[in-house]
Amino acid sequence: MTVNEDAAAIASRFLAARRTANGLSDYPGTLPDTLAAAYAVQDRAIDEWPHPIIGWKVGRIMPPQSDRFQADRLAGPIFLSRNDGDDMPIFAKGFAAGEAEFLLRIGAAPAAGKKTFTLEEAADLIDAVHVGLEIASSPLGAINAIGPMAVISDFGNNNGLVIGSAIPNWRDSGFEEWEVRTLIDGEEVGTGKAAAFPDGAIGSARFLFELMAERGIALTPGQWISSGAVTGVHDARPDQTVEGRFNGYSVECRLVEARPE
Repeated sequence: MTVNEDAAAIASRFLAARRTANGLSDYPGTLPDTLAAAYAVQDRAIDEWPHPIIGWKVGRIMPPQSDRFQADRLAGPIFLSRNDGDDMPIFAKGFAAGEAEFLLRIGAAPAAGKKTFTLEEAADLIDAVHVGLEIASSPLGAINAIGPMAVISDFGNNNGLVIGSAIPNWRDSGFEEWEVRTLIDGEEVGTGKAAAFPDGAIGSARFLFELMAERGIALTPGQWISSGAVTGVHDARPDQTVEGRFNGYSVECRLVEARPE
């Protein structure tokens, strides 16, 4: 089987599991050994998935994998968004987690052909920052344990965003230094600051702009960038409530079991 045939087969198995809301007991094929091979699986899955992309999640690659792959972040498409207080579906037979994150809205498309960005140039392409939640979920229960190649393969282990309040005057708000808290069923499970990321939340936007230029994928105004789990990744299950608290702002959702499409 060629590399392209293998990528297509893996993508189809992930998508079949997502459509039927079934679980996967193991990675559905030969695990990619390079970032390019993993993103090839993601590209094939995007081509086969009928829903429009409403944004992109950015996640961390931690040592020692970040040293091995010479990258400290990864990305995946987002197809679903909900408002504060809405229900959010997760794959009950796979992996699910709630993550408090800052959501950056793209206000202007990057210039065609531009391959590198400064932090200031990346910030200039953002027109709003909101508090929010990323709902990480995949039919593959061991996705995070297997590692970043599996995460990239299955839409970055994303199943949607919960969009909370906009941060007024976000450029001068110091939001990256805010202490963020995640609670599940009212119990605090993690705290952190976006400033702990390499180059903060804006660094995630810069990474995405450069990665999409490299992959030849156009970004459009109105798409979201979920900039990374500020307080960590916290396992969750159906009927639990996930809440993020951000310097006086809060956003929450109730998790529900995903239904077959």
